[in-house]
Amino acid sequence: MEKDCLRMESLPHEVVELILERLAVKSLLRYKAVSKQWESTVESQFFQERQYLTHRERSGDADVLMVSVITDRGQDTLRTLVLGSSSSVKIPTPWEEEDNTDYLVSHNSFDGLVCLYNLFNSFVVNPATRWYRALPPCTFQQLWDHSHSVTKPGYRFFQIGFGKDIFTNTYKPVWLYNSLDVGLENATTCEVFDFSTNAWRYVTPASPYPIIALIDTVFVNGSLHWLTDCQETKVVSFDLHTEAFQVLSNAPFVNSSPYGLAMCKLNNRLCVSEITCPNQVIWSFNSSNKTWDKIYSIDLDITLASYGIPAWPTMFTLVPLAILKMKKKLLFYDTALLHQQLFTQDPESKQYDIAFSPAISIGIPVCYFPSLISIL
Repeated sequence: MEKDCLRMESLPHEVVELILERLAVKSLLRYKAVSKQWESTVESQFFQERQYLTHRERSGDADVLMVSVITDRGQDTLRTLVLGSSSSVKIPTPWEEEDNTDYLVSHNSFDGLVCLYNLFNSFVVNPATRWYRALPPCTFQQLWDHSHSVTKPGYRFFQIGFGKDIFTNTYKPVWLYNSLDVGLENATTCEVFDFSTNAWRYVTPASPYPIIALIDTVFVNGSLHWLTDCQETKVVSFDLHTEAFQVLSNAPFVNSSPYGLAMCKLNNRLCVSEITCPNQVIWSFNSSNKTWDKIYSIDLDITLASYGIPAWPTMFTLVPLAILKMKKKLLFYDTALLHQQLFTQDPESKQYDIAFSPAISIGIPVCYFPSLISIL
């Protein structure tokens, strides 16, 4: 390593930067110690963004981060896993010694960042560098903290999303929750966090329909998306630039049970997975013509019965995580399984395999590409 660094230092720094941006985050964190110039380069926002895009294009498939929601059992909050095995690697977290609490995680990562939250705390975390930023409590969290009952202050369900204004490059955590105030049973309340002021603010009008808190919020193409909790299920989106809500039309799953639905992002498009016993179909939203295309069909009898799991009735849908470019397979997991096993499906051969099977449940999986990026 020392000889390689000496040879690189003899090169023009512009060339050194091009070499460095091809390296993985773990290596770059070590190379910061080579010189002050290298440290300055690695810590510059321009280099970090360029390195992230370069490494993402070269690496192919995302890493899988497991976020534990049962830390009281001695589980680690964050671990990365190795697909095709039962092994995982712990990611030390600075707040674990201070706060041994359960966390939920936003479904999407963005630029290598994830958002962890519960009823009292929220964090934006970079798992690769261990950087994190604690967010002050939003109004909903303050009400819960004082009353210890979501029904007492008037809020029944909550859901947090995390994304980025693609025009201003501004990151925005968003709380959206259903209100039970008198006369507002079908209304929601929306709070957006502003990193420049370190404060939450209300956005009005909020979603015109209550949302299903059981289903993950998904960020695609500059907007966060929720499924609505009304007679006919709809998709409501929130543009992070205009901060306006709108309803996506022509959903083919309007009469499905919430337990049979899941939202995800596949091939940079919004997708909704729907159980239509004995199959599960995945719909992909075409934003150009506002239509839904059926892109996958999963045979639940074959998928689950192959591993000794009752296929039907099942309470929860299989949640798609990603399309693995290297193997051209669909990666998904079953939210109802105690051990949170991950499966892959080959669309051509229809073959299913276990991609990850821990001895005990180690959390909720989130796909992410490691980065050096933080939010100042």
